[in-house]
Amino acid sequence: MNPAGLPWATRTKGLVGSIIDSSTSLLQRQTHDIVSFAMGSPAAEAVPSEAFREIYSSLLADAGAAAFGYGATEGETALRDELLAYLESTPERTSAERLLITTGGMQGLDLAGKLFIDPGDLVIVEAPTYTNGSATLLAYGADILEAPIDNDGLIVEALPELVQKAGRLPKAIYVIPNFQNPTGTAMSLKRRLLLLALAREWRSIIIDDDPYGMLRFDGDHIPGFRELGGGDPLVFSVRTFSKILAPGLRVGWVDADPIVVAKLIDAKQTMDTCTNVPNQLLSAEFLRRGDLVPHLERLRSEYHTRMRAMQTSLERHFSGQATWTNPKGGFFLWLTFGEHVDTSKLFDLGVRNGVAFIPGHAFSVTGQFGNAMRLCFASQTPERTELGISRLAETLKAL
Repeated sequence: MNPAGLPWATRTKGLVGSIIDSSTSLLQRQTHDIVSFAMGSPAAEAVPSEAFREIYSSLLADAGAAAFGYGATEGETALRDELLAYLESTPERTSAERLLITTGGMQGLDLAGKLFIDPGDLVIVEAPTYTNGSATLLAYGADILEAPIDNDGLIVEALPELVQKAGRLPKAIYVIPNFQNPTGTAMSLKRRLLLLALAREWRSIIIDDDPYGMLRFDGDHIPGFRELGGGDPLVFSVRTFSKILAPGLRVGWVDADPIVVAKLIDAKQTMDTCTNVPNQLLSAEFLRRGDLVPHLERLRSEYHTRMRAMQTSLERHFSGQATWTNPKGGFFLWLTFGEHVDTSKLFDLGVRNGVAFIPGHAFSVTGQFGNAMRLCFASQTPERTELGISRLAETLKAL
């Protein structure tokens, strides 16, 4: 229907929006107490607000109006230098020519779509997967091929048969390898190596979306695609400060082949010219002061405590009624009920009863997982988590 007769671009048919982002507006309109497990956001108390205030004060005093001008599209030198120095101490060490500062991780995903996806291209995604990621791919006209996951992440062994049935090779493979959104699972090393081999065989881009890799609180480090690929141009790595500092900063980065970065700069210049300069300088100073390492240590410890608290509450209220994942990092776990439970209906009643989550169907372009939900354990204290899970149990009984 187009009653106004507007000359829409064809690509608008692929714009599906985000149930996750829409839930933020819905919850803000509520006037009663709600324990929200919906948004994948750091806990308010986990944001280093006091350090930010100090840095902003000195930034205004030292840089003044210069801090509010246009910046270089590839990112402020101060942030690039500090980020490179920090990454040098991690398995994701890189070089300046591979680095582009972005307006959050979402811009990195959008740039991947802009550079690599033509209408009708086949793109493999995990099922379930981050709805904003798949929505970005759809906006560029991708044909989405959903692939199943298990406790070891994407079932890479199933991909050749899925591709054979599709009758064409994928242009890209979109994966969240560490503490996947929404399930919290991590892809095994064996499967990472196999996926890299398949991508090379098919000449497919791996869109490596990893917002949570720095938030491992249990188990051993698993080498990522950036590390395993050794600079392979088929690996396009998207990172962000949103989950480790604050989402409102809207600062992230892409690590890619220098030839790709040159194209990224051209593409970004037609989008926003540069990422928010004051917030880049804030992030740079936070890194320069050496605050990030102890901050991450605190987050890992706190999120581990909160994850265990949610597991305990789920065991208390849903033992025998549901199953759930056991993440070793990140923000989320995935709760699955019997087939008779419709979590979309549960959502509406849950909001009225003071608890919010994201229904499972939001994480599938084909509407799968109607009996599942994503719960964010990172944003609530153990006490609030117990209250929210008890409200969820009461809501299920009422439904």
